[in-house]
Amino acid sequence: MDDKPSSGTVSESSELLFSFGVIADIQYANLEDGYNYQGNRRRYYRHSLVHLQDAIEHWNKESSRPCCVLQLGDIIDGYNAQYKASEKSLELVMNVFQMLQVPVHHTWGNHEFYNFSREYLTNSKLNTKFLEDQIVHHPETVPTGSYYAYHFSPFPKFRFILLDAYDLSVLGVDQSSPKYQQCLKMLKEHNPNMELNSPQGLSEPQFVQFNGGFSQEQLNWLNAVLTFSDRNQEKVVIVSHLPIYPDASDTVCLAWNYRDALAVIWSHECVVCFFAGHTHDGGYSEDPFGVHHVNVEGVIETAPDSQAFGTVHVYPDRMVLRGRGRVTDRVMNYKREKPFPFSV
Repeated sequence: MDDKPSSGTVSESSELLFSFGVIADIQYANLEDGYNYQGNRRRYYRHSLVHLQDAIEHWNKESSRPCCVLQLGDIIDGYNAQYKASEKSLELVMNVFQMLQVPVHHTWGNHEFYNFSREYLTNSKLNTKFLEDQIVHHPETVPTGSYYAYHFSPFPKFRFILLDAYDLSVLGVDQSSPKYQQCLKMLKEHNPNMELNSPQGLSEPQFVQFNGGFSQEQLNWLNAVLTFSDRNQEKVVIVSHLPIYPDASDTVCLAWNYRDALAVIWSHECVVCFFAGHTHDGGYSEDPFGVHHVNVEGVIETAPDSQAFGTVHVYPDRMVLRGRGRVTDRVMNYKREKPFPFSV
């Protein structure tokens, strides 16, 4: 059942503060097994629901139950739209999530936008912004734009921030809107290919249609929240469907303006981890500023005899990811001194 690679000894010598679950790219559809766009990776559309059920059963039974679960996007597959099964498939997956005995925070990925408009998602059960933390007397930490992002504090001195990696995107947006035209212009300036999902020949291969980016408005808000966390000596975990650090990801899967997001994060002391999905193969790297970038392996490409989820145990000096199946164990020590300025 467990084909997880080893990543060294995991020590638990200090006091456990809290834990949280992570799962990515479920991409459920009521379809026979298929393959990715390149035809070389098997996808287990129906069995992804069984993997989710197993994960939820595990989290509910853990001796130290997670305070919440982070669902990192692509909850149902884009094929559902083709078969007019989007709402039915989403309802089925959300009914499974109802068995979870702790809150779940939903991130939006490209497959959400293949199935639904942004307006639909905003009014759906995939909008978990009601779980956000309201910081009294700090209005700058309240998101004010149309982007789907929020923050919450599950434990004293720890803050989680969910980002909208499709704030800049041509997906899920009315094609007559100024924002669509602006994003299409940006995409075509970087991608001259007829097929906008193709990275062929691109010097910046992340500029494909299935990715997106962060507006300046959202980055300004992120900067304000991180400033608050710096002042209050909080440790911050950031969550996004799209990864932002090249050494942890296939470059084709990065957010369009990942460098802008990194610049904001690197200007603060508080960020310790960045969790993303999207890559399906997973990935990991610690950047020069001590931020751990973890891309969680996708459920959709996980064989029936394996699993793909994890629980992150949080300690005063580190976070420990206990992976199941394809998800690798990680020990992520908190950063030390900030290094000299570094650029990507």
